[in-house]
Amino acid sequence: MDKVFVSAAEALSGIVSGSSLAVGGFGLCGVPSVLIAELHHSAVSDLEVVSNNCGVDDWGLGILLRDRRIRRMVSSYVGENKEFERQFLTGELEVELTPQGTLAEKLRAGGAGIPAFYTATGVGTQIADGGVPWRYAPDGSIATSSPAKQTREMNWHGKLVTFVLEDAIVTDFALVRAWKGDRHGNLVFRQSARNFNPLAAMAGRVTIAEVEHLVEPGEIDADAVHLPGIYVQRVLALTPEQGADKHIERRTVQPKTNRF
Repeated sequence: MDKVFVSAAEALSGIVSGSSLAVGGFGLCGVPSVLIAELHHSAVSDLEVVSNNCGVDDWGLGILLRDRRIRRMVSSYVGENKEFERQFLTGELEVELTPQGTLAEKLRAGGAGIPAFYTATGVGTQIADGGVPWRYAPDGSIATSSPAKQTREMNWHGKLVTFVLEDAIVTDFALVRAWKGDRHGNLVFRQSARNFNPLAAMAGRVTIAEVEHLVEPGEIDADAVHLPGIYVQRVLALTPEQGADKHIERRTVQPKTNRF
């Protein structure tokens, strides 16, 4: 089945205001920036987005956030986006902060058909006990906070250990970026750009992958496939210019020294 779409607008068809999205990337690495830009152009709003972070003020998911297109975020790290902080603290944005490993497993479990799982992460904290602020009121008080989660003691390596029950995540759509993909949706990610992309792709009911290099079926060795095409419904081939347009959060270089 040829899953290639000729334009970003066509690939994003069906995403409407109020949709939920799982979005790949870590910081600005492996971000599906072309799909995000087209989504911004489409003017959909009231989105619930599940992603490790929300880009920066002027790139990645940050452009959707800036124009008030995102209603709710489920994230692990938000420290590089000042507008994110401002919207959260003034009650304009609902945020469910989730431990990073737990978020990864919630996405993977959703794609694997596992409705929930137990983990030790968060036991004895507000993650399990409830009370983490999700939304603030304009006066700075907490308008909505996380509920308490079910915990259970289990025999783990010969001793009783407390675990907390975490629900899996399944979203209406997923947006990811891959280094290489074929027309059947089999994907290969390059180095650290793999990050949350395979997990986000698994969690989406309809997954849309933008790929830097589109190849024909059979050109990717089966052992080299990072994500099989069963998880991908739509493929968008990027132009060389689109594929090369990548940003970094912070440029850090060492001072030049004279060597003799």
